[in-house]
Amino acid sequence: MADLQSQIEELWARAGELGPSDVDALEVVNQAIEMLDKGEARVAEIDAETGEVVVHSWLKTAILLLFRLRSIATTELGQFEYADKLPLKRGYQEAGVRVVPGASARWGSFLDRGVILMPSYVNIGARVGAETMVDTWATVGSCAQIGARVHLSGGVGIGGVLEPPNAAPVMVGDDAMIGSRCMVTQGARVGEGAVLGEGTILNPSIPVIDAETGEELGRGSVPAWSVAVGASRRREFPGGEFFMPCVLVLKRLDPGQRHDKAQLEAVLREQQVST
Repeated sequence: MADLQSQIEELWARAGELGPSDVDALEVVNQAIEMLDKGEARVAEIDAETGEVVVHSWLKTAILLLFRLRSIATTELGQFEYADKLPLKRGYQEAGVRVVPGASARWGSFLDRGVILMPSYVNIGARVGAETMVDTWATVGSCAQIGARVHLSGGVGIGGVLEPPNAAPVMVGDDAMIGSRCMVTQGARVGEGAVLGEGTILNPSIPVIDAETGEELGRGSVPAWSVAVGASRRREFPGGEFFMPCVLVLKRLDPGQRHDKAQLEAVLREQQVST
């Protein structure tokens, strides 16, 4: 892999000179994308010791090079016609992945065994962990890293982060549950086992606050094994007083505690919000 990485980095250094006629360069880039597609490599991961996101930027540059090196081609599927530079992912049944009509994933994304795609979309570079449900009209943006046994509810938007190459993508931990119409973007993080209530917006500019203490826990990152919802707080500006978005952590769960839907709904109903 180190040799492939050095080849990609050399190509990236002269990316401005490359185009669809450079078949040798395309062959090198295709090797990197195929590794992403098979789950043999990933764009980003959590360092087990530090808890920080480690970005493998050379794989991101491989994706960017791919768009430069491929030409638009027409694909026909029944009465539908598409014009794109990338093919769609294939081989779902052999991979143990269920894909409902209306769902699509691009080549270069990885779907682990037991993933279910309702009519939804997964972009290149994204990774979706085993037994995760991507529900109806949910989207998983480029390079987003979704853990195992996650539920991305209907209409969830997981943002893509492709450029700059060293920027951390959205990271969602194992066993998380993201409520309908949530938007998690710009490299935000949702910890293992966390629950986001419906309609929550999370990005690195959104403060995450402990509802019990009022303490700001950080920005754009929901702690593991917590229940959080979208909220707002007053802020003073020269033009007046306005309400700005925040995320409230309502409850802490025991690590490893599985989500009991009825119990969660009771907690959230008490606060007049929902999953």
